Amino acid sequence: MVGAALVAWSFAAQALSPYVDADRAAGGTLDAAAADVEKKLADAGFRALGRYTPKGLPQHASLVVGDAGLQEAVVAIGGNAIVAAPLRVDVRADGSVRYENPEYWARAYLRGDYPKAEAAVTAASRKLAGALGGGKPAGGDVPAGELAGYRYMLGMERFGDRSELAEHASFDEAVATVRANLAKGVGDTAKVYEIVVPGKKLAVFGVAFNGAEYGEGWWVNRIGADNAAALPWELWIVDRKVHGLYGRYRTALGWPELGMGQFMTIVRHPDTTMQMLEGVARKP
Repeated sequence: MVGAALVAWSFAAQALSPYVDADRAAGGTLDAAAADVEKKLADAGFRALGRYTPKGLPQHASLVVGDAGLQEAVVAIGGNAIVAAPLRVDVRADGSVRYENPEYWARAYLRGDYPKAEAAVTAASRKLAGALGGGKPAGGDVPAGELAGYRYMLGMERFGDRSELAEHASFDEAVATVRANLAKGVGDTAKVYEIVVPGKKLAVFGVAFNGAEYGEGWWVNRIGADNAAALPWELWIVDRKVHGLYGRYRTALGWPELGMGQFMTIVRHPDTTMQMLEGVARKP
């Protein structure tokens, strides 16, 4: 019993970082570096979902890809698990590459269901490492055992808290509404990617926040663009309901070393971001 307890404690204390620093990309320009990374990912079997340069971050390109095994695993779990399907990579004009650590984000997003997808997450992690090289953990760390119930500090939101944005008459109406609003750029937003699984009534969209006042260029530059592989933000649909993650959870998860003083410089960010997501989620 003592031995089992020690093993459990050791696992819980194991720190995971949200990102991995990869080998440098070839190129000389942001477009060339991004194209080099996109080819490596495609050659490794990843499916390209989207690419954008966040407004206010001209030296960064965010690439989003899908992995068939990971998507199959999260769709089988169903519900909010769909938010864990996409994988993000940040490419910079100087050739630096940082990608999300699938285990870190999956443990946080899947929570108690993580063991059901663990094999697929591990396989996706190995594929990313094989495609992009490197392997140095980056962006801070959180004990693995704390990710399922992660919150920045006592009293702040966990996964799913304050997440419901809108409810529609049907799944099809919810998807159509989100697509239309993103196409119109409601609230200075834009679509980066989408994964829609009609048979399971599940969907996840990547949303760019382009507003000059409260968009990504404002808040990311204040807290550190090194962790830009956190972008873009997710908005997801389960049956008739549209959801988004609150900023005191989602941003803190992507910047786990963020100090309270830094967080206070973007104190309006959680609410303004949720307001933008609500505009995308709701019918005009």
